[in-house]
Amino acid sequence: MNNMTYSVILLLVSVFISAVSQILLKKATYRHYDTKLREYLNPYVIIAYGMFFVSTILTMLALKTVPLSMQPMLESTSYIYVSVMGYFLLKERFSKRKILGICVILLGIFVYSV
Repeated sequence: MNNMTYSVILLLVSVFISAVSQILLKKATYRHYDTKLREYLNPYVIIAYGMFFVSTILTMLALKTVPLSMQPMLESTSYIYVSVMGYFLLKERFSKRKILGICVILLGIFVYSV
């Protein structure tokens, strides 16, 4: 594999890490906290923001090689990751609009990559 392939994989891993951190933040909102301080300083929130930081660093490293024009296409996969993880981990439902949105994202990725 060449350097570009590794960078694309690194960017996709970064997007996945970002999606996982979004799920952690969503999970944190389902809990009730006694104070505002506890609402922001709990393990879910701290870990999620740490993961966002790691994701940002990985994205910057990947963008040294990946053309900037490819970045929005690869970043859009996060909507798919979050929807699927929300379905399995948070028991969220797929509405017709959400399914249509995911199909439009996949179609956009396909059209751009061809």
